[in-house]
Amino acid sequence: MSLADVLDPLQQPLVTVLDTPVSWTEVLGFGSGALCVRLVARQHLANWPIGIANNLFFILLFAQSGLYADAGLQIVFIALAAYGWWTWTHGGGPGADGLPVRSTTRAEWALLFAAGVVGTLALTVLLDRATDSTVPFWDALTTALSLAATYGQCRKLVESWWLWIAADVVYIPLYAYKELYLTSLLYAGFLMLCLIGLRNWRRDLTRRQREPAEVVA
Repeated sequence: MSLADVLDPLQQPLVTVLDTPVSWTEVLGFGSGALCVRLVARQHLANWPIGIANNLFFILLFAQSGLYADAGLQIVFIALAAYGWWTWTHGGGPGADGLPVRSTTRAEWALLFAAGVVGTLALTVLLDRATDSTVPFWDALTTALSLAATYGQCRKLVESWWLWIAADVVYIPLYAYKELYLTSLLYAGFLMLCLIGLRNWRRDLTRRQREPAEVVA
C-alpha cells in the first residue's frame, strides 16, 4: 500500500457547502485548528501537539488547492511548534512554573517587521515565477504574518495576537476565493478566538504586573 492509497480517503468529499465538495481533510483541519486556537488562548500546553496534527491536515489541503506557500508554511509551523512546546515548558527560567506572557520589545518589533517585509517580497517573487499560484502576493503576505505570529506565540508575546488577527483578515476572503469555504469559516472563527486570546493574555500580563506592587504594599 502506497502513501497515496492512505491519503486518498482523506481527500474524498464528505459534505457539500455552497455546491462545493468539502473533504475529510478540510473538516479535520477545521476541528483541530479551532481546538488549537482555543487552547492557545487558555495557555494550555496541549495546543502544540494538536497544532501539529492541524498542520499535517493543512499540508494536504493547501497543496491540493495550489496554495503552495501556505502548504510549505505548515512544515515550518511544525518546527516552530516543537520549539514553542519546549519554550513553554522550559523557557521561564529556574524555579518558574512556565513561560510568562510579556510585551514585545522595540527590538523584536523591528526584527519581525524587517523579516516580514523581506519574506513577503521574496515569497511573492518565488511563487510568481516558480509555481502556478494565482495569488502569489496574498499567499506570501499571509505566510509572513503567520510566521511572525507563531514566533510571538512561542515566546508568549501578547502582541502576537494582533499579527494573527491581521493574517486572519486576509485569510478569510483568500480561502473563500479558492472555494475553501469551510476553511474560510474556520478562519472567521479563528478571528473571534484571537480577540478572546488577546483579551486573556492582556489580563494575565496586567495581573502579573500588579503582583510585585501588591507584595510591596
